[in-house]
Amino acid sequence: MGWRQTTSALSKEEQAALLDELLQSGLLLEEDRLLYSMLMPDRVKRMQEVLDLRTNHITILTEGVDDPHNQSAVLRSADAFGVQTLHVVEGRAKFKPNSIIAKSADRWVDVVEHPSIEDAIDRLKADGYQVLATALSEKAVPLENLDVSKPTVLLFGNEHHGVSERALAKADGNYLIPMQGYVQSLNISVAAAISLYDVTTRARHVVTDGYGLKVEEKQRILKNWMVKSLPKRSLGVYKQKGLTAFARETGKTE
Repeated sequence: MGWRQTTSALSKEEQAALLDELLQSGLLLEEDRLLYSMLMPDRVKRMQEVLDLRTNHITILTEGVDDPHNQSAVLRSADAFGVQTLHVVEGRAKFKPNSIIAKSADRWVDVVEHPSIEDAIDRLKADGYQVLATALSEKAVPLENLDVSKPTVLLFGNEHHGVSERALAKADGNYLIPMQGYVQSLNISVAAAISLYDVTTRARHVVTDGYGLKVEEKQRILKNWMVKSLPKRSLGVYKQKGLTAFARETGKTE
């Protein structure tokens, strides 16, 4: 069985144009051309298309979300709405998403773990983010009124206790999702999906510069995605022995 198992839908001219575009734009480094050659061009083109819609202008911070189903659903929503990074402060349970629920979103979204909620908020604020927590309070702003022109972190708390008092004290503000029923709360996975849809949709129209990822970020992520997309056999060789052995054992050269 060959390393490529299907035929590319792209013509040779389209494949050459794609490679040239990736190299010229800086998304693909010369040193990674061999890695690129191990994948279907169609696959890499799809990665490029997704990266063009990715953002870190909006990001998520979860505090003590213990249920793997909820962890997975939040990851899936992040991927669906183009949010590249999920920040996590673990609670009683380790952050271990359910791959079936996540639908492989854990492969495409960067997860950054923090030792404490204070550390997470301090670091994100130092990076220029405003931190907005989900909480029912007199000062809570309706979701649709949030200022999304600024880099924004949406903070979600534990399934049962919500965002902690420590987190609320350090957050820049809090918001709520207006509801018309008797129940005034939503499961975290639902709240995250609704919130992300609203803020990413509005931010794409409001932020004219800086909504998308920088070239350096895209470059790092593209390489990471390409490695994760390698067949198991070639991935093992690549990780254990490096690119030279990878080329020798797969018979691939530039």
